[in-house]
Amino acid sequence: MTQPGPDTGDTLGDARFFGRSGPYSLAVIARELGIDMADEEGRAFSGVAPLHSAGPQDVSFLHNARYGAALEATRAGAVIIAAEMRDRVPPTAQALVVDDPHLGWARVATLFYPPPPAKPGRHPSAVIDDTAEVSASAEIGPLAVIGAGAQIGPGCRIGPHATIGAGVVLGEGCRIGANASVSHAILGKRVYIYPGARIGQDGFGFAITKAGFVTVPQLGRVILHDDVEIGANSAVDRGAAQDTVIGTGTRLDNLVQIGHGVRIGSYCALAAQIGISGSTVVGDFVQIGGQAAFAGHLSIGSGARIGAQSGVIGNVPPGADILGSPALPKRVALLGFALVKRMAEQARGGKTRNTTTQDTKTTDKTISDKDLRA
Repeated sequence: MTQPGPDTGDTLGDARFFGRSGPYSLAVIARELGIDMADEEGRAFSGVAPLHSAGPQDVSFLHNARYGAALEATRAGAVIIAAEMRDRVPPTAQALVVDDPHLGWARVATLFYPPPPAKPGRHPSAVIDDTAEVSASAEIGPLAVIGAGAQIGPGCRIGPHATIGAGVVLGEGCRIGANASVSHAILGKRVYIYPGARIGQDGFGFAITKAGFVTVPQLGRVILHDDVEIGANSAVDRGAAQDTVIGTGTRLDNLVQIGHGVRIGSYCALAAQIGISGSTVVGDFVQIGGQAAFAGHLSIGSGARIGAQSGVIGNVPPGADILGSPALPKRVALLGFALVKRMAEQARGGKTRNTTTQDTKTTDKTISDKDLRA
């Protein structure tokens, strides 16, 4: 068989990897977006595509005005847009006006490419303990291992080489990726553990003596609430004296480390390579940038936003924006960056800028004690 060369285009939904549903009428797509729209022409759409490659049977979207020229030139049959861009939609495309085009795109793309359902059954090579309870509607992949007393709920999908430890509970519709391992854990509904992730292993706990380290037993569990997602090759340690808990809808990117006894609230977003030390408590709707690091036993308030590569060594109040290492309130950190840049210019004998230039316009001239609180 002739092997295809590299695909340098922007083909979405390659049939080798993605199962497509549809086609769908304009009325059905509009309904998915919460729009009441009659489909007098009976047009049918077969998929989604970016503006520059979409054809008349594709739905596209725009959520950044910088790409207005691509919108004007698109051949898409329908475009999901915000109201202010309606006039730039070409006459050949149907404007689908919504408050949040990115959210609209997510809904329509999911309509055409829904997550694949479980294929009920057990691969002959899977190793399943006789005392495990496995729903008849679950899919157990090749060489998967399910330990004694584990409970696998309806519609779960266990990928190849995945390991589900003794006593683990998976709620309805969970997906465990290839080579992932889950132990000492209770999972809610629709939890997705991506390939290679490690859930429930020992936390990093030991007592220090003159003769060396003495391991502290890690006697807690990992509790993952409904709709949590744990990215590929991430690790969530079980607790030592209390459970490690991740709240409903929270998403962890790839390569994230969650220490023992950490408690993370609902609908938080943690980008790649974050590390959170043991017993830190994170509120709801917190956003954390990549490679940020947290000391242990901290309190991060709900709605806080932590910049990438921040080093967080103190408590963060609710709704705060912090960045830098050590992390400081955003406007204080930006002023510090500007001052360091100015000193570097002076050391090189270069021209310096006045403190009222663009470097420091984003900051106030006065820094209060409140600003400097961690």
